[in-house]
Amino acid sequence: MMWIALLPLGLAVLWLLYARRTRRRNEPPLDKGMIPWLGHALEFGKDAAKFLTRMKQKHGDIFTVRAAGQYITVLLDSNCYDAVLSDVVSLDQTGYAQILMKRIFNLDLPNHNPESEKKRAEMHFQGRALTQLCSSMQSNLQHLVNPSVMGVKVSEWRKDGLFNFCYSLLFKTGYLTVFGAEKNNSAGLAEVYEEFRRFDKLLPKLARTTVNKEEKQIASSAREKLWKWLTPSRFDRTSEHQSWLGNYVQQLQDEGVDAETQRRAMLLQLWVTQGNAGPTAFWLLGYLLTHPEALRAVREEIQGGKHLREEERKKNTPVFGRETLRLTAAALITREVKQDKKIRLSNGQEYELRRGDRLCVFPFISPQMDPQIHQQPEMFQFDRFLNADGTEKKDFFKEGVRVKYPSVPWGTKDNLLVFTILTRFDLELCDKNAKLPLVDTNRYGFGILQPAGDLEIRYRIRS
Repeated sequence: MMWIALLPLGLAVLWLLYARRTRRRNEPPLDKGMIPWLGHALEFGKDAAKFLTRMKQKHGDIFTVRAAGQYITVLLDSNCYDAVLSDVVSLDQTGYAQILMKRIFNLDLPNHNPESEKKRAEMHFQGRALTQLCSSMQSNLQHLVNPSVMGVKVSEWRKDGLFNFCYSLLFKTGYLTVFGAEKNNSAGLAEVYEEFRRFDKLLPKLARTTVNKEEKQIASSAREKLWKWLTPSRFDRTSEHQSWLGNYVQQLQDEGVDAETQRRAMLLQLWVTQGNAGPTAFWLLGYLLTHPEALRAVREEIQGGKHLREEERKKNTPVFGRETLRLTAAALITREVKQDKKIRLSNGQEYELRRGDRLCVFPFISPQMDPQIHQQPEMFQFDRFLNADGTEKKDFFKEGVRVKYPSVPWGTKDNLLVFTILTRFDLELCDKNAKLPLVDTNRYGFGILQPAGDLEIRYRIRS
C-alpha cells in the first residue's frame, strides 16, 4: 500500500516538472492552461478552430500552448509560412508523421522520407501526368454515372444524402483511377467504399488515441478488410495511369519493406489520395444548392467553358470552388523543432522556437478565416474572389501588406469532377429552405472538413 501513500508526492513532483517552464526572452507568448501537464489538450482536440481563434485573439499571430505535456508553438502569420516551413533542417516533418502513421494505419515506415514523397508527387501529379490522370478520372466518372451502372433510368428522380452521394461517387472514381480496380465489379466497389467510410469516421479519434474498445474493434476490422483488397499484386499496373502506384510499390521494395507493410502502406495512400475528394464535392455542391445566385453564376461559367479543354477551364472559372475551399480546407501542418530556431514575422518581429517543441501552422485560421483579410469571413460569398469586371481577384491585404495566399491552393482536380457532375445531373434540395449542416469539429486538422449531418437531395441523370 506504500505506493498509494507516495502517489500524491509523485503527482506533486510531476506537476512541478511541467509547471516550472517559463517564457524565455524573445520566445512567443506562453499559455500553459490551468490543468497540470494536460494544459489545453481537451479544448484543442474538441474544436481546434475555436480554441486557436481564442488564443489568436489573446496573444496574436504566434503563441505557445501546452497540450498533454507537449509544448506547441502555433504560427498564424500566413505571409511567413513559406520561409519558415522551407527549413527542413531545423523543422522535421518525419517524426510526428511516423507517430500518426502508427496510430491511424498501424504502419511502420522507418525510412519514410517526406521529401522523396513530394518529388514523387510532383512527378505524377503535375503537368502532363496530371492532365492524363484527370482525363482518366473523367472517363471513370462517366462510366460510374452511366444509368445501367447506377441502376437508374434516365430522368428518373432518386433521393440521397448529398454527402453520401458525393463521397461514394468520387471515392469510387478515384479508386478506379489510382488503383486500377475492376470497373465492372459494382458490388466490390461498394464494399470497399463502405469499409473505407467506417475507417475514415474514426480517423480523428485514432490520431488522438481517444477510441473506445468498440470503436477500436471497428477500425481494426475495417483496416484488415481494406488491407486484403489493397494487396499490391491485385492491381494491374501496366496502363499509363498506374505508373504512380507501380513507382510507389517499387520505392517500398527498394527500401526493404516487406509484403505485409506494403499492404498497410496502400491504405495510407488510399486515404491520402481519396479522403478529401468527396467532402470537397459535398461542400461545393452544398453551398451552390443553398445559394441560388451562386449556382446561377457557376452555370454561366459552365456554359462559357464548354468549348474549353480541362486545363483551360481552371483558368476561366474564377467563381468555381475558391470560396468553398476557403471555408472548408482545414489541414494542420505540424513540424518537430529539432534545434533552436529564430523566425521573423512579416512585421519584422523575431521570435525563438525552442528545441523539442512542435510548430503548427493552421491556414484555416489565417489567412482563410482572418477578418483582417476577409470581411465577414464566416459568410459564404461566391464572388469574394472576383473583381467588378468578373476577372479573378488576387490582391488581398492585411494591415496594408499584400497577403501572399488569401486561401490555400487546394482542390482543383476535385472541382473539375464536380464540374462534370453539374453537367451530367439535375440536382435539387428536397427541402428548398434547407441549410447546410454544421461542420464536424473533430475533423479540424485532417484536410477538408466533413459535415456533422447531411443535406437531403434528389437527383436524376440527364438524357
